[in-house]
Amino acid sequence: MFACLSDSDSPSRTSTGAFKNKAAQANISGPEEVFVKKGSTISLTCTVNVHSTPPGSVLWYHGPSVVDFDSPRGGISLETERTEKGTTSKLLVTRAELSDSGNYTCVPSNANPASVGVHVLNGEHPAAMQRPSNASSSRSRCSAALLVIALVAALLSAR
Repeated sequence: MFACLSDSDSPSRTSTGAFKNKAAQANISGPEEVFVKKGSTISLTCTVNVHSTPPGSVLWYHGPSVVDFDSPRGGISLETERTEKGTTSKLLVTRAELSDSGNYTCVPSNANPASVGVHVLNGEHPAAMQRPSNASSSRSRCSAALLVIALVAALLSAR
């Protein structure tokens, strides 16, 4: 809450108001669902644009557990960079295994967390990765068919 008193007006006037301190929000780059092939590298980048105070720490969770960089699994690393624009934390999980699938959450000490779903898939052409392109080509065929129908209808009505 704050108050401003103005003595330039006659009589003097007081105005009150409140500051709304909006919590900073973490953001994970890319789509909300990430699909990677088994054996490849999972790369997740979390940014926190905090201009006043950078976060003291950024924790990563895999499901309910804090990511353990010293686990016997190995191949897990974290790169954190603080600049005047904010903080960037990059989680790398090499040699992705099926057990690396799940929800990953970036939790800065002074901002709201952000999450992404990671799916580690077996095989060269997993069905989940094929859906978007199939849906796109179906839409193109449907649009072309509608265009042809509209042209035929226009030609018939012109007669």
